[in-house]
Amino acid sequence: MGSERRGLLLGTAAYAMWGLFPLYWPHVKPAGAVEILAHRMTWSLLCMVVLLAALRQWSWIREIVRTPAKLVTVTLAAVMISINWGAYIYGVNHDQVVETSLGYFITPLVLIGIGVVVLGERLRAIQWTAVGMGVTAVVVLIVAYGRVPWIALTLACSFATYGYIKKRMNLPATHSMTIETAVMFLPALGYLTWLAWTGEGTFGHEGTPQALMLMTAGLITVIPMLCFAVAANTVPLSTIGMLQYLAPIIQFGIGVAVYHEPMPAARWAGFALVWTALAVLTYDAIRQSRRNRVATIPTARVPEAAGAAEPAPKTAAPKSPAPITVVPEPEREVAS
Repeated sequence: MGSERRGLLLGTAAYAMWGLFPLYWPHVKPAGAVEILAHRMTWSLLCMVVLLAALRQWSWIREIVRTPAKLVTVTLAAVMISINWGAYIYGVNHDQVVETSLGYFITPLVLIGIGVVVLGERLRAIQWTAVGMGVTAVVVLIVAYGRVPWIALTLACSFATYGYIKKRMNLPATHSMTIETAVMFLPALGYLTWLAWTGEGTFGHEGTPQALMLMTAGLITVIPMLCFAVAANTVPLSTIGMLQYLAPIIQFGIGVAVYHEPMPAARWAGFALVWTALAVLTYDAIRQSRRNRVATIPTARVPEAAGAAEPAPKTAAPKSPAPITVVPEPEREVAS
């Protein structure tokens, strides 16, 4: 099996697993979202330590610790992913799976906003159209829900910010996840210790299955992350960009078909606007990718015929057409 095909399968598996998480978190109740998050952080770090020990990859830690700027960046990334995970678990366990899917649907639009506001990127007209559709969709959904969909907006903003920070960190996925969970390990462990001390924790008090599922939270976090790490290194970014929609599509299907969350006409209208905006962005990304490939193809050189009696007389070279200016597409962070 070729490396790209294997990467595609692993990438699909990673996003499918992320999409199926709403079927997992409700089974660790009555643990609250913060307790589940603390367990997820704690057991994820232990899994990563075991993995790094098996791979004997420790030297990179020294460089991180000796660079205060990197430590600050990693800490910010850890805070953002903690907010994202906590909001997601809260939404799933409070029967808001459809709204959590909305958060990941609008994340690419928030990333574009970060590119414009923070990086000063200039958008093409078609991208502005997609952003306008996204803003309109949020307004429609505010009316449909009768409130601001804060879970979706928290997920989108925290994950988009996390993606931007990850771009600046430029660390391999295994390294970044290890250091991020390490940053949050002591607060998570301290919170779990306090729950055990006060008797408010559920670990060990709700039966063995629930305790095992809390412990397994680390494993189910690490496995799709490793699958994605392989995919990101072997699959074109445009393909990864397509795959990222798989997780919220699965989440949306679970919310509607499994948990039977209400979807009145106004909500369908809002989601339809979001999906249309994403379709426009996808079309633009594919079109721009093709233009970039065409712009980088070297001009073919025609070899001279062998045995020619004499070179053809020189003629005035025709004026070459003006080069095509290709505006690069703003980078889109993949969901990790």
